[in-house]
Amino acid sequence: MAFLADRLDRIKPSPTIAVTMKARELKAQGRDIIGLGAGEPDFDTPDNIKQAAIKAIQAGDTKYTNVDGTDALKKAIIAKFKRENNLDYKIDQITVGTGGKQVLYNALVATVNPGDEVIIPAPYWVSYPDIVHLAEGTPVFVECGQNHQFKLQPEMLEAAITPKTKWLILNSPSNPTGAAYTAEELKALAEVLLRHPHVWVLTDDMYEHLVYDDFKFATIAEVEPKLYERTLTMNGVSKSYCMTGWRIGYAGGPAPLIKAIAKIQSQSTSNPSSISQAAAVEALNGPQGFIAEHNVSFKQRRDMVVEMLNQAPGLHCHKPEGAFYVYPSCAGVIGKTTPDGKKIATDDDFVTYLLEAEGVAAVQGSAFGLSPHFRISYATSTEALKDACNRIIRACQKLK
Repeated sequence: MAFLADRLDRIKPSPTIAVTMKARELKAQGRDIIGLGAGEPDFDTPDNIKQAAIKAIQAGDTKYTNVDGTDALKKAIIAKFKRENNLDYKIDQITVGTGGKQVLYNALVATVNPGDEVIIPAPYWVSYPDIVHLAEGTPVFVECGQNHQFKLQPEMLEAAITPKTKWLILNSPSNPTGAAYTAEELKALAEVLLRHPHVWVLTDDMYEHLVYDDFKFATIAEVEPKLYERTLTMNGVSKSYCMTGWRIGYAGGPAPLIKAIAKIQSQSTSNPSSISQAAAVEALNGPQGFIAEHNVSFKQRRDMVVEMLNQAPGLHCHKPEGAFYVYPSCAGVIGKTTPDGKKIATDDDFVTYLLEAEGVAAVQGSAFGLSPHFRISYATSTEALKDACNRIIRACQKLK
């Protein structure tokens, strides 16, 4: 359609949302579908957080707030960064957006000029490259395969940096793989970055608290304080606090960058919901014990899913350190044929086969920039996951 802007041609709709919508459509038609595409905890928002929102409504806290967040929420975020990450920020170094995605979008739009390069380790969260494209930048993908536990290596980072590099985006624990960087691994990447002072770091720590097997989370500005002045540390309440629909993300960084982000936000959405902000204050300041309780369930599900998928002919599933995703390789089924005579040539073909033959909705690895793999979210009931894995095993056994 000629009326639409050319910039729309640079991006594509979110594949993960598309899979979720397709699963819902099929369910509405009466199909028995197990949806494993959504990156959303199946646990409800804790009651104390809900009550804080209700209290804010009853108190009349329903007006506009500061464009980039209330002082109360910014102070809670400052306390969180100090308490959990040993990072010191002042109030003018904190921004609050309508979800982490808006914070990322604002930061890139505020800083990226045409031709600027943004290094994105692959596999990556589906929105990173599209946001870079919208900002008229150039995504530079660095393939981080299963042989590297899906993590960026120092020599790979060194090779990807050019004079045009503006940002490195780091996501740990990762969506889609669940891979998480140790403090030592971050330190090694930091040593590379210290040799290239023009490169900034945008670290997406949204899954910070979702780690297992005694893994100790670290973030790069904590590990290497010399990078503090050129790091934007992004986080939010969506995943750890089961608040995906509340839409609150936040970040800490250099004051000039935070001011620029606020300028963008002032001409787009203005402030995030005042009620959601009040709830987020309670999330960050209130009891944290439920996170560990949820992680017990997530770890059990992860272990079950990894074990079962590794029983499926042609699949190999690496055990991740965190988040609530696994990213199994389906290289062993590529080239095989389905019972109705269709050849599996790509991971797209494989996930289509799983959906059509067994009613399991997963997301193809091509959506995340690394094939042949597929992503499964285990943020759903153990019963549904066990059923889904049995269906996947059955589907693989039927291939010839």
